[in-house]
Amino acid sequence: MPTPSTVSPDALALQRLHHWERTAPDRVILTQPLGGGAVRDYTWAQVMDESRRMAAHLQALGFAPGSRIAILSKNCAHWLMCDFAIWLAGHVSVPLYPTLAAGTIRQILAHSEARLLFVGKLDGWDAMQPGVPDGLPCIATPLAPRTHYPQWEAIVAETPPLRGEPLRDGGELATIMYTSGTTGMPKGVMHSFETFAWSLSTALKRVPLQGDARMLSYLPLAHVAERTLVEHGLLATSMHVYFAESLETFGADMQRARPTCFFSVPRLWVKFQQGVHAKMPPDKLARLLKLPIVRRIVAKKVLTALGLDQCTIAAGGAAPMPPELLRWYERLGLPIIEVYGMTENCGVSHATLPGVQRPGTVGLAYDGVQSRLDPQTGEIQVKSPGLMLGYYKESELTRDAFTADGWLHTGDKGQLDAEGNLRITGRVKDLFKTSKGKYVAPAPIEDKLVMNGVVEACVVTGANLGQPLGIVMLNAESAKRAEDSTQRQAMAVSLSAHLDAVNAQLDPHEQLDCLVVVSEPWTVDNGFITPTFKVKRNRIEEVYAPLYERWTGTHQRVVWHHG
Repeated sequence: MPTPSTVSPDALALQRLHHWERTAPDRVILTQPLGGGAVRDYTWAQVMDESRRMAAHLQALGFAPGSRIAILSKNCAHWLMCDFAIWLAGHVSVPLYPTLAAGTIRQILAHSEARLLFVGKLDGWDAMQPGVPDGLPCIATPLAPRTHYPQWEAIVAETPPLRGEPLRDGGELATIMYTSGTTGMPKGVMHSFETFAWSLSTALKRVPLQGDARMLSYLPLAHVAERTLVEHGLLATSMHVYFAESLETFGADMQRARPTCFFSVPRLWVKFQQGVHAKMPPDKLARLLKLPIVRRIVAKKVLTALGLDQCTIAAGGAAPMPPELLRWYERLGLPIIEVYGMTENCGVSHATLPGVQRPGTVGLAYDGVQSRLDPQTGEIQVKSPGLMLGYYKESELTRDAFTADGWLHTGDKGQLDAEGNLRITGRVKDLFKTSKGKYVAPAPIEDKLVMNGVVEACVVTGANLGQPLGIVMLNAESAKRAEDSTQRQAMAVSLSAHLDAVNAQLDPHEQLDCLVVVSEPWTVDNGFITPTFKVKRNRIEEVYAPLYERWTGTHQRVVWHHG
């Protein structure tokens, strides 16, 4: 359970909204792409005017205070305005990932007892819409798909704004965030205004965001990392938030924003690197970066092409960052801060120090976060004022999430180095035993395996086999090349050499029997990955486990599986 907080009331979300509305009404804080290269800027005054009008409408609907109101939308300016309106009206927001299947949408809306749903910018709405229960009131925000729902613009045009400066107590429930479900059905993590305010304030002591910062918001706002860093970072600093339009326009979105602070999951940092290597061979780039005279020019050119030439705070999290990837970005002059956290602690647990690389670790605990390792299992356990209030309507699961003395079970295994930096060695439950009785921790091996230009994602698995095996998904460009038999053969030779190089760094019982290349992409839609690009191991086992023995029985180093 959260430890007592010392957060000033002035740091709470509604107090921050009122502060910026009073002191910086004309400051542009949001830039929203409208399509075709057009954008719309929003000032604090505009954001608060629309949020207040929608809050007045929500109050007029007569819901009981603290009612749950859901948001189903990709990141956009009106996602934030929905959240602000919900809070101003005295209610609790329930964000849904904008990639969920209809069945999961229905489950979350029912479990949270949502009284209303904001439907925003979405791809694939036709497949999602059946998940919205008949009779649930809905409001369509700008950029939403075409629906028969009442329109945000019409409502705010005819509704006078909510007056005064309504406030909420720090201990009040602010939001219920449903986890992305790597381990089963989503659980509703409850956070208060105070847990968010404390977490952001302690994070800013480590990662110094200022009011002149620019960020590109593209990871789901339904996820704790984006919610804390972007939404609450905006409330704390009044920085400028740019929104991404689509996957296809991502490069242009980056160039528009020129972010000074950029957070990403490892998968995208790898994609950036692969994109650079596609234009300049790795060996040539490495040679140029060793030459003092041209190093700065080359690095500047690479970072400018990525839209990261103005970036002073680069961070990675949600999954382990391969150490070689961190070293590559450091050679470009862009050291990446590794952050570690989870929905249950507002994403704020550990981080490396800005500019101080400690590859393979997630650094030191933030100020005010206590961390310990269970002496029996090596599990990382944490305690802070940023811990969740519990899982919504799940008292037994809440009890199980904490130790008897009130520390949060993270489910991650860890070790400490001589400086006290935390090294995550895998999930407690991810450990598996081979038929030889030896335990294998997959995560460190996967860090090595993914460092190949053709690999987009990978999993190390093989419980009860003689040796583990690796399953790799190719990136889109490599998968297309692999359709040609000659190129596929060349790729197999390269992957076999990569396998040998990885195995040379492993203990005998960890060495991989083979690499299996799967042709089916792992996507959110087919259930192989979460909305934050983490591979779901239970789904991998469910689909591929029956094939393990056949694959290893081929005695091939690289096996191509066409599922």
